[in-house]
Amino acid sequence: MVGHVTHPTGKPAALDWSVDNCTLARAMEILGEKWTVVVLREVFNGVRRFDDMRVRTGIPRQVLTNRLAALVGHGVLRREPYREPGARARHEYRLTDKGFDLYPMLIAVAEWGNRYLADPEGPPIRYAHRDCGAEIRVEMRCAAGHDVSDNRAVLPQPGPGAHRRS
Repeated sequence: MVGHVTHPTGKPAALDWSVDNCTLARAMEILGEKWTVVVLREVFNGVRRFDDMRVRTGIPRQVLTNRLAALVGHGVLRREPYREPGARARHEYRLTDKGFDLYPMLIAVAEWGNRYLADPEGPPIRYAHRDCGAEIRVEMRCAAGHDVSDNRAVLPQPGPGAHRRS
C-alpha cells in the first residue's frame, strides 16, 4: 500500500491544495439536493412525464419544474415533445449520455441505502442485469485492472488540474 499522505507535522497533505476547482463540489452543485436525485431515480425507472413524476413522488410542482429545468440546463436530461390525443403538446424527459453516465452513482447510493437504511423486509428496489437477471453492484477497479475491495486502499492524490494553495 502507498504510504501516508501527511506532512512530518502530521497535517494532511491535502491542506496544501486548493479546492476552488473541485469537480466533486461542482457535481454536487448539480446533484446534491434530495429532489434532484429523486427526479433522476424516476427517469432511470422509466417515469419520464412531469405529472407522473409529481403524483408518484409528491414533489411540489414548482420544485419539480426547477429540478427538471436545471437537469436540462446542465445537459443531464433532454426534453422530448409528445401529445396525448385531444391534449396540448407536452414534454417528457429523457437521459442524455451525460445523464446515463450517472447510473453507477445512482446504483452506488442505492446499494449504500439498501445496506444501511432498508426496512426489515429488505430494499424496495433491486437493479438487475437485463441479460441474466443477476443483481447489479458497483465495484471499484484501478486503471491497471486491479479490483479495489478495501476502501482504505484508495489514495486521494492531486490531479493535473490541482492548484497549490497560496
